[in-house]
Amino acid sequence: MKALHMIAFVLVIVGGLNWGLYALGYNLVSMLVGSWPMVEKAVYVLVGLSAVYLGVTHKGDCKMCAPEGMA
Repeated sequence: MKALHMIAFVLVIVGGLNWGLYALGYNLVSMLVGSWPMVEKAVYVLVGLSAVYLGVTHKGDCKMCAPEGMA
């Protein structure tokens, strides 16, 4: 499960960086895989699924959010 968590975390960071760069007129994902539109769409889907996964499992995985005495 740690590997899945780390992959999801990295994808969410990529998504966050992409949104920040998009505000400045850049699209990181498009720059990296822009010549392959299906791969670009797959990256966006994986980033979205990663965000959902982390949102659902965050409280159980996060030491800061865990109930007292369980961390």
